[in-house]
Amino acid sequence: MNAKRQLLLVRLVAWAGAAAPLLWMIYRIFLGEGLGADPTAELTHWSGFTATTLLVVGLAITPVRRITGWNSIQKVRRMIGLWAFFYATIHVAVYAALDQALALDFILEDVLTRPFTLVGAAAFLLLIPLAVTSTRGWIRRLGKNWVRLHWLVYPAAVLAVLHYELGQKTDFTRAPVTMAVVLAALLGARVWLAMRKRAAASARGTRARPSEG
Repeated sequence: MNAKRQLLLVRLVAWAGAAAPLLWMIYRIFLGEGLGADPTAELTHWSGFTATTLLVVGLAITPVRRITGWNSIQKVRRMIGLWAFFYATIHVAVYAALDQALALDFILEDVLTRPFTLVGAAAFLLLIPLAVTSTRGWIRRLGKNWVRLHWLVYPAAVLAVLHYELGQKTDFTRAPVTMAVVLAALLGARVWLAMRKRAAASARGTRARPSEG
């Protein structure tokens, strides 16, 4: 398979995987068994879980590419990030419109008094500039600053996983704990790769010095 076909296949698989939760939810609402006794809670959990999962998947792309040399997957990182923001927006919309009935005073009070809501709101706010600047035009305008700005995805992911953990209250089920462990491993891998890259650059500089001058 040539590089173009491989890239097309990777994009199709990534798009299908990211869209699958949405298609499944649409099927459940209109053709399936519905959303049970508490549709708002079901939609809230589904959208938050999907957004957080995609954030973690997006963070896994760079370490996997560097370790395996599979460069094609780097091309879908922005797509995965935008899908994560899409589901996060649904999550916030369900909370604001269905859970709080767009009562801004209650929403503000909830954000200021409940760490769970505050952490989730902070995660979403960090994702907004990342989504806005994900176009090619913004990448050209920002240059190297685009990469610096998009480092915000790391604290956003940490806050999203923490929000998910806090939402379980005292019942720390397998899913949020697993997600937290995976995120910690990915952050550790990122640090290790950065240290290895710096060590390699330092070694090249050391070898180059004797020939200078």
